[in-house]
Amino acid sequence: MEITQKKKQFKKVAVGGTFDELHKGHKTLLKKAFQIGEYVLIGLTSDDFVVKMNKPHKTSSYNERLNELICFLEKTGYKNRFEISPLNDSYGLTLNKDNSLDALIVSQETSKTGKTINKKRDETGLPQLNIVEINLVPAENKKPISTTCIRTNEIDKNGHILKNKNST
Repeated sequence: MEITQKKKQFKKVAVGGTFDELHKGHKTLLKKAFQIGEYVLIGLTSDDFVVKMNKPHKTSSYNERLNELICFLEKTGYKNRFEISPLNDSYGLTLNKDNSLDALIVSQETSKTGKTINKKRDETGLPQLNIVEINLVPAENKKPISTTCIRTNEIDKNGHILKNKNST
């Protein structure tokens, strides 16, 4: 029996992030990109950009994050539908005139960056991108799943509580 793939809403979409401690929130963002896009450009923050971002925790190296990301994408069946490139700033490939992007997938946390990207695209004569915003994925404690909470052992990568911060 042949499985026919439903036509996607967009031909080429972009998504970006650090994707450190690849967690349920990251996976939800990525799955949305593949759900609506035939091909997905993934910007992965470079080690230098991570330093400039002043993250409140240690961050795995670019190569470690890249390998974890590729393993997830291939295991999920997205092989041959993506390209990963280093993000050295907030814009990445979104300002390239030759990449024919249709949409940008953002979270509530990064929607401001999406608006800035469209403003910069306007300034350079590029058409605006469709911005597709997803909700942050809550952990069991109702706070958004985040790498910071994972790195402090508050939750695991699926948002399950690991310790009670109020315990004595």
